[in-house]
Formats: sequence, structure tokens, C-alpha cells
Amino acid sequence: MSQLQIVVKNELAELERVSHEVEAFGAAHGFAHKVIFQLNLALDEILTNVISYAFTDGAAHDIVLRLAVSAGEITVEVEDDGQAFNPLDVAPPALDAPLVERSVGGLGLHLVRQVVDRLAYRREEGKNVLVLKKAVATNP
Repeated sequence: MSQLQIVVKNELAELERVSHEVEAFGAAHGFAHKVIFQLNLALDEILTNVISYAFTDGAAHDIVLRLAVSAGEITVEVEDDGQAFNPLDVAPPALDAPLVERSVGGLGLHLVRQVVDRLAYRREEGKNVLVLKKAVATNP
């Protein structure tokens, strides 16, 4: 099993570094470009939400990403010590409703659900842990 851990501060500027590290990790494992793009898309959305909403004290916090590849699948854990929030409790957006009747928000998580195979959440030792799993097609 191959693993990578990335620790980032709760600053939006960190998103670019995460993207580069995920690209390098995916390329080193021969992931298809589409898989790398989808992972980065999902992580960008999740990290943006964590950075923007999880912390109310204005202090610096670490967000830990753990990537592990095993048996044709990548598992990504996103761990933060922000306020408890289970994104899986958010109802899917009513995409077929007229625009004026739709509630604000929820589209990003909907997008994440579309590009990964499985999502799980747990609250553990005062931390949120969101787990993403995705089959990893490789380049020929």
C-alpha cells in the first residue's frame, strides 16, 4: 500500500499546494488524468468548505489529508478539528426544481458525490473525518 499525508493550514491559499501534491501522487501511481482531476475537484470543494465554515475562533488550524492506494482504489481521509459537521446529512439539492425555489448551497457536495465512489463520515476524538473512496483507473 502506498500512502501520502498532507498537512495544510486553514487558509484557502493552501488549495494550490494540495492540488500539486495530489497531481504528483496520482502521476507517480499512473492514475488516469480524469481520476486526478476528479480527486482534485472533490478535495477543492471539501477543503474550501472546511476552511470557510468549520472554524469559528479565527485561529490557525491544521487539516490533515491522508491518501492511500490499495487494490485499484484510492482512499482519502480529510480530518479537521472544526465544529462537528456531517456533510452526508445534507440533503441532495432539488436539481429539477425551478431556480427560484432552490435553496442556496449543497451543489458542491452534490458534485463531490458524483465524482467519488463512496463517502463516509465519522466524528472521532473531537475531529471530523470525511473518507472518500474512488476506483483508480491508470493510464495505459
